[in-house]
Amino acid sequence: MLNKMLKLADTIAIGGHVRPDGDCIGSSMGLCRYIKDNYSDKEVDVYLEEVPEKYKFIKETENIKFEFPRGKVYDLFISLDCADLERLGFTVPLFEQAKHTLCIDHHVSNPGYAEENHIVPGASSTSELIYHLADKDKISRETAEALYAGIVNDTGAFQYSCTSPTTLRVAAELLEAGVDAPGIIRDTFYEKTYAQHQVLGRALLESILFLDGKCIASYIREREMKFFGVDRSDLDGIASQLRNTKGVEVAIFMDEIRPNVYKVSLRSGELVDVSVIARYFGGGGHKRAAGFTLTGTPYDVINNLSGQIALQLETEE
Repeated sequence: MLNKMLKLADTIAIGGHVRPDGDCIGSSMGLCRYIKDNYSDKEVDVYLEEVPEKYKFIKETENIKFEFPRGKVYDLFISLDCADLERLGFTVPLFEQAKHTLCIDHHVSNPGYAEENHIVPGASSTSELIYHLADKDKISRETAEALYAGIVNDTGAFQYSCTSPTTLRVAAELLEAGVDAPGIIRDTFYEKTYAQHQVLGRALLESILFLDGKCIASYIREREMKFFGVDRSDLDGIASQLRNTKGVEVAIFMDEIRPNVYKVSLRSGELVDVSVIARYFGGGGHKRAAGFTLTGTPYDVINNLSGQIALQLETEE
């Protein structure tokens, strides 16, 4: 499907969700590099919001576009790792004006909003899906690096339950293309700045347990982010680290995006499907990792979440 649509298009735009993470960036840049390597006669542009510094080693990130000319119409717009049209952010007009659209995603909440949709909720990442859709013998080292970085991000360096035998086989085949796996895992997943460690330490120190110790929550306000000199990309991994607390089934981390409006990240163990909870509050995601935005104080958010989490925990008892 992918190669067929690429052959029919002369101009191609690639876009992903707002506040792009490693999988969004990896799949977007990997596909861009794949197109440039194998369809050199095509015009291809990637539109994403600002990319975190740790992902700028990926080829083509230097060519990402942050705005587009008025009236620009592409033959094909490819939406990657984006569960709904609204989350395409500033590229929604490009998507709507494109002659043809394709969505490739692994979020269970994706309704299939494009003309053609390739949605595989069981996949570890959109980067893994790009690998399966591409011609394997035409994947360059640069493409492989981008896709590997995306897979590492969404599998927690192959720790999360979304990591399947197929995922590991894909990773092995990407290694054969010359990927520096230890370097990518170290630089994009484990290595943190001093400020990031400070913020993580604060989140752990001020966290609270509730629902008989099965849930943990923490938050950070805008003014505190300014004090530590961090932005949203520096908060990656905090929710997962909270979830590592012994006895905890659900971790909640909230970061204030404007006064009393919080981006809520959920991580769970084996008993709670947080994608169901996120959808209840207008968000989405996966069974073990999901999110949404909610207005109120951090304690309002916790109170609202408690009932929904308790419903699932009671069902399991």
